Amino acid sequence: MPAILCFGEALIDFHPQPQATPGAPDAYIPFAGGAPANVAVAVARLGQPARFAGMLGKDMFGDFLLKSLHDAGVDTRSVVRTDEAHTALAFVALTDNGERSFSFYRPPSADLLFRPEHFHADGFTDVAVFHVCSNSMTEGAIAATTVAGMRRARDEGALVSFDMNLRPALWPRGFDPRPRMWDALLVADVVKLSAEELTFLCQEDSEESVLARIWTGTAQLVVVTDGDAPMRWFTKRQQGVFAGFAVRAVDTTAAGDAFVGGLLSKLSVEGITAATLPSLVADIPRLHGLLRYAAACGAITVTRKGSFTAIPDAGEVDAFLENNA
Repeated sequence: MPAILCFGEALIDFHPQPQATPGAPDAYIPFAGGAPANVAVAVARLGQPARFAGMLGKDMFGDFLLKSLHDAGVDTRSVVRTDEAHTALAFVALTDNGERSFSFYRPPSADLLFRPEHFHADGFTDVAVFHVCSNSMTEGAIAATTVAGMRRARDEGALVSFDMNLRPALWPRGFDPRPRMWDALLVADVVKLSAEELTFLCQEDSEESVLARIWTGTAQLVVVTDGDAPMRWFTKRQQGVFAGFAVRAVDTTAAGDAFVGGLLSKLSVEGITAATLPSLVADIPRLHGLLRYAAACGAITVTRKGSFTAIPDAGEVDAFLENNA
């Protein structure tokens, strides 16, 4: 069965731990993470072939990430190692309701050094979906590599997915990321945005204008999530609102990635291609079924701490859906 190939950064998320005693120093525990790596792990946990492409440093953190991906069932044949930069790090801060913020140690980092020639010659021949996010677009060369990968995947017949996943702290101060965002938005079939990211794109345009521009590209489906509020979905001809699940969140770090992993897994299981995606999104009950499954993946994830470690497997998702009918 063709794989879902996720490209971009894998990094170490250092999550805060409760203080053992009052006044004790803050403690952080390393967790394997990184948005596209999280999506790959979600796909693998859901029982679908998953592959990750990216560059890791030849350091202890790179070793840890490679092992963590492998242990999660992700194919790592497309991972490249380098000694020219270290693996990226991120320190996570959590609020009482599980909302997270990040302090990144990147750039420089190994993931930013991946170039088009690092993709295997036959790396897209057995790929059903190619997924990326904007964290691999924060510098010119890696942004060009990301879009080149999206175009190459499309040429090979894969469905192309883009999760904006904007992290302002990763971008140079004073730099407007929107032109690079549009480079990716216009070559993706499936687009996932948060409500804040849609607002970011609408700084100088109306929501209708932004969506109209998206439809000038190849996109057939845009999903806009909004934390625990109902998500919104858009196609070229229709739009709607879909409510997720009410759960108590403790850590939202990997929630969006688990959602994307669930959505892409279902698209892959159903054999959806760029040619057949329009008929799927026109079938509202069928579309809502996919969104419900993806929402369940995200809902379970927010009830746990961590990144890879928080993402559920297929059995857990099925049981959750049965108990939340």
